[in-house]
Amino acid sequence: MKKNLRQVVLDTETTGLNTRDGNRIIEIGCVELVDRKLTGNNYHQYINPERDSEEGALAVHGLTTEFLSDKPKFADIAQEFCEFIRGAEIIIHNAPFDVGFLNAEFARLGLGQLTDYVDNIIDTLVQAKELHPGKRNSLDALCDRYEISNAHRKLHGALLDSELLADVYLAMSRGQNSFAIDLPEEEVAVVQEAQILDLPIGDVQVRMADDGEQLEHDALLSGLDKQLRQPCIWRTPQ
Repeated sequence: MKKNLRQVVLDTETTGLNTRDGNRIIEIGCVELVDRKLTGNNYHQYINPERDSEEGALAVHGLTTEFLSDKPKFADIAQEFCEFIRGAEIIIHNAPFDVGFLNAEFARLGLGQLTDYVDNIIDTLVQAKELHPGKRNSLDALCDRYEISNAHRKLHGALLDSELLADVYLAMSRGQNSFAIDLPEEEVAVVQEAQILDLPIGDVQVRMADDGEQLEHDALLSGLDKQLRQPCIWRTPQ
């Protein structure tokens, strides 16, 4: 029996941009996907970093030292976080940033590295640059490109950003949870009233793909295979 694909879309907020300056994680947000479907089994935690946020970072996330002062420290939540992500494929936008901060927190506790707990890490920023070279590929830009509403995103938040990234990832990797097509009522009526033409089979014209079109089709399927990390359904033997 084929094992279900479990993925966790992950984002963090931090006190600053560089771990070498002693900056710490202050928020973790995770959204779970199983077989490319949102499960609602998410993980979210604010964390007391035991230091102030840098001015620039505070302007981005708005999480003050006072707000975080009564939240658990990373050591207090490390075990439950590791259990949540264990064995999953992790999806992150600009992965080196978040992975670097998580590895720094793990190192303080002697817990190894993020890759010790997860199956694989996908960087959606790398994917976006491959799909849209030369274009803006921030999370906001991708939301606009794939028509995903982020109007409620006034400040950065780890869980909200993970939810948006999950939608972006599914759209960007050509995920489709439904094959339903929404048509205006008048178009539905036209379809329902359409008559099926009873043509002799010899009168039906079949146009086969030429060599160039077949090569383009094979390249598209190869791209899907790479993004899904498994053969797409059009390559799977029936």
